[in-house]
Amino acid sequence: MKQTIQLKIANNTSKRTNLKYHVKTFGCQMNEYDSERISGILESDGMIKVNEYQQADLLYINTCTIRDNADQKLYGTLGELKRWKKEDPSRKIIVGGCASQKDKEIVREKAPWVDIVLGTNNIGNLLNLIDHSEAVGPITEIYNNFDNSIDDASPINKSSVTGMVTIQIGCNNSCTFCIVPSVRGEEKSRRPSDIYEDVDNMSKEGIKEVLLLGQNVNSYGRDLKIENKHSPYFIELLMMLKDIKGIERIRFISPHPKDVNQNLVDAITNNIKLCNHIHLPLQSGSDKILFEMKRGYTQKKYMSKVSMIKDSRKDISITSDIIVGFPGETDEDFEETLSVVHASKFDSIFMYKFSSRPGTLAEDMHQKFVDPLIVTQRFNALKNIQIKISKTMLNRFVGTDQNVLVEGVSKKNDKKSSGRTDANITVILDKVYEKGTIQNIKITDNTPFVLYGNHQ
Repeated sequence: MKQTIQLKIANNTSKRTNLKYHVKTFGCQMNEYDSERISGILESDGMIKVNEYQQADLLYINTCTIRDNADQKLYGTLGELKRWKKEDPSRKIIVGGCASQKDKEIVREKAPWVDIVLGTNNIGNLLNLIDHSEAVGPITEIYNNFDNSIDDASPINKSSVTGMVTIQIGCNNSCTFCIVPSVRGEEKSRRPSDIYEDVDNMSKEGIKEVLLLGQNVNSYGRDLKIENKHSPYFIELLMMLKDIKGIERIRFISPHPKDVNQNLVDAITNNIKLCNHIHLPLQSGSDKILFEMKRGYTQKKYMSKVSMIKDSRKDISITSDIIVGFPGETDEDFEETLSVVHASKFDSIFMYKFSSRPGTLAEDMHQKFVDPLIVTQRFNALKNIQIKISKTMLNRFVGTDQNVLVEGVSKKNDKKSSGRTDANITVILDKVYEKGTIQNIKITDNTPFVLYGNHQ
């Protein structure tokens, strides 16, 4: 196996003017943010973005590894790209993101036609790596030291109406199913002044909505020791950002239930710029499974957070994540999850079948793995229940006026637009409106997944 190296080439001056690139993104919004940064770096070198990789001279694959099917998608994609590379050996294939951070040389062993493999915290060295691959040949560069990975987390927004700003990377929690700490490192927060400057600059560019990103945003700032305190600084950050002129909406994702408190609910309730949405990942409703997951709360504690949010004067939308079939989950455990789903009445849920990830504690629970057929049955049962709940919950918006941020033309009908309410619910609009504008819309109908409306 080749030794992974760290390359330091100073003062990159190479220009690939007019060469075409494409970025293929798997996974979460943090990866989408990284892909925006990658696009900015490549365009600073003179490259032009194209919508299809077949048209590109350089393809960057930004990978995810949160579940096994993400790995399978990556290696399936790389297999399909072997012919694409063979047709023109001058083409570049770059693999970055969480899967490459985890697998390191495995990516190259499985797909030796890849030119560059890099990790999650050395994106800033991308152009140097391209120079090396052109001058010397294929290279793998994985940094296992995450200390400086927050330094170049500058915002880049070129394709979305929402400006994405990383406020924190890494995670200090130890959930037994999660691989994030091993591929993103411990929690590291950016300075509030740097975040403020980024959001202020976005407002001057016409961005109306910002999305604050972190693995556990409501613990933001604990590592900064502001005023010599090991305390979160997230509410204070929100209060700073709400005063920026031109910013009309502030979103954040994701908080951890154990850190959600009345101060956060009050901040949303009392500030019109803070969107009416909290993503509150449940994962399981069984105390036994929550303990095995090391989630840090019980069903009772979680439900107290739901009640606190629902008791607010504002109609705050609650969404969640649930894992079905965690090792050792019995029918009784699953029924406990369903009881929370019925009681919480989430607007929507991201639901997943348990996937064992290398390097996690849950990987060693194989003797308690649940029969895949049973997992599928439970998954389908949860899905069917939530569809009915979502249909009912979204119906409360019918007949109301909603301010909708237009995200672009609807994917299914080019004569209509799609956008989002401040509760983060997708709305299909009656005609095409200018992207990036906020329209006052009368909601006329709903499905379990979207709202429909007409301009007022």
